[in-house]
Amino acid sequence: MLIRAVADEDWDSIATLEAGAYQDLGLSEDLSVLKSRAQTAFVLELDGTTAGYVLALPWRPFHCPDLGRPEREIVASTNLHLHDMVVADEHRRRGLGRLLLSRLVRAAKDAGYGRISLVAIGGREKFWSANGFRPHPQITVPSCYGPGALYMSTAI
Repeated sequence: MLIRAVADEDWDSIATLEAGAYQDLGLSEDLSVLKSRAQTAFVLELDGTTAGYVLALPWRPFHCPDLGRPEREIVASTNLHLHDMVVADEHRRRGLGRLLLSRLVRAAKDAGYGRISLVAIGGREKFWSANGFRPHPQITVPSCYGPGALYMSTAI
């Protein structure tokens, strides 16, 4: 197993994993949008194949990016927004998501971020809560994130 920075040749695999995770929810994004949210990004390799990834970008605390358009500028912020993290279905429930998250947290600390935020979708708030994120139900999440989406964050 290897967790490493995203390389140009990883994007087809990332797009395939992303579509598999989000297409049925109506939340799959265009590749240009995904790439624009990869200022801090890692892939998880197992046996030479991409088994997961995480994409994050600096973003204003208690706000979230618009899913419909690529980011055109990098926001100066002490908050790193975890935009997307996917582990392939066949590799779930093995702690690989925690490993990806741990790698992102280390990179965020090394870069001087003080907080990581995200929007939990598809009922995943239990995973995020178990990993130290707390919900902020007072923050309105745009409808493009789907029903039940919840803004969460953690200090690092």
